[in-house]
Amino acid sequence: MTYSIADLQYLMARLRDPDTGCPWDLKQTFSSVVPYTLEEVYELVDAIEQGDQEQIRQELGDVLFQVIFYSQLAAESEQFSFSDVVSDIVAKLLRRHPHVFPSGELNSQRSLDAPADEAIKARWEEIKQQEREQKAQHSAMDDVPRALPALTRATKLQKRAAQQGFDWLELKQVIGAFRAEIDELEEAIAMADSRAVADEMGDVLFSAVNVARHLNLDAEAVTRGACDKFERRFRFVEQRCQESGVFAGKGELNSQMELFWNEAKAAGL
Repeated sequence: MTYSIADLQYLMARLRDPDTGCPWDLKQTFSSVVPYTLEEVYELVDAIEQGDQEQIRQELGDVLFQVIFYSQLAAESEQFSFSDVVSDIVAKLLRRHPHVFPSGELNSQRSLDAPADEAIKARWEEIKQQEREQKAQHSAMDDVPRALPALTRATKLQKRAAQQGFDWLELKQVIGAFRAEIDELEEAIAMADSRAVADEMGDVLFSAVNVARHLNLDAEAVTRGACDKFERRFRFVEQRCQESGVFAGKGELNSQMELFWNEAKAAGL
């Protein structure tokens, strides 16, 4: 049997029925659902990176359910409905794509002479700036969510600053700034100033994100890739330690473990 959005909305309403609903669902609030939303989004990202189409389909359903859940909570307090959510996003996308919908209506079509990519990007940013002004957001930084993963937020903040002309022009300048931050970190470590060390360590990571941005790399994605690579190699080290009877406990890096690590690198893990 195939179900529809209307069926999902009905199911959600039943889960929240005060008399016959699910006790767990009835306890939930906007704030309490947030951790589950984040978890579902990360599971979707993981399925996409794995290229597992069946899992992507399942995880998309889980993410959609989060939207339905929040909409139900809002409807119960008469704040807004799922239909309002849909209407708002359609209106926003129409407004932000005048190169596709020139009159701002769904049935309008652009001419075959498409504007250049740079012109589209510039118009997109102009429209977003107008939206910020309507929301009384006067800084380019105003609508960058604080809850974003740190690397993603750093990238967005840097891009916003770059749009205002606050950016290095050459990659060598970016790398030079990165090296300067490492020097400052080493100075703080030498001074044994824990607060300064934490501050400078943050600057090093922020500057590393800037290097990635100038290389047209997604800092979040490449860091996840580095995590995956480390995990593969360390699992290899663990396996070789077990096979060789090498004790892999706490303490300094065992020379044999380092040898196994180099084996993993040589094997392309």
